[in-house]
Amino acid sequence: MSLPAAFWDSSALIPLCVSQPQSANSQLLYRSYSIVAWWATEVEIVSGLTRLERTGQITRDQFRVSKQFAGNLEERWYSVGSRSIASDACSLLERYPLRAADALQLAAALEACAHHPQGFVFITADRRQADAARLSGFSVEFV
Repeated sequence: MSLPAAFWDSSALIPLCVSQPQSANSQLLYRSYSIVAWWATEVEIVSGLTRLERTGQITRDQFRVSKQFAGNLEERWYSVGSRSIASDACSLLERYPLRAADALQLAAALEACAHHPQGFVFITADRRQADAARLSGFSVEFV
C-alpha cells in the first residue's frame, strides 16, 4: 500500500536526519506520508546540517551519517525541478560557509558558464559569496 503524498519543507526533513526536538513528530509523519520536495530541498538540508556542525551542535561523524540518511531519503522522494544545480550547490556548501540561497546562486553561475568560470564575471554585494565565487574561479566584481 502506498502512502499519500505530502509536500515536505526542509525544516520538517532535517529532524528526520538528525536528532532534534521535532524528530518524533517528523518520524510519525514520515510513516504517514510520502515525500514530495522542491528540487533545492537537498541543498537546504545540507545547509542546515553544515550549520549544525559548524556551530558544534553535531559532530563531523553525525554530519556524515545525517547527510547520507538525507541522500537515502532524496532517492525515494518525488522531486519537483532541476537536480544538477542542487547537486553543485551542496558541494559548494561543504567547501564554503554559504547559506543555501547563496550556494544556489553560485551553482547557477557555474552552470551558466558550463563550469568554466575563468574569465566569467560574478557580481555580488555579499563578501562571503564574493570570496566563494573567487575561490571557485570567477572574476568577482563587488557592488
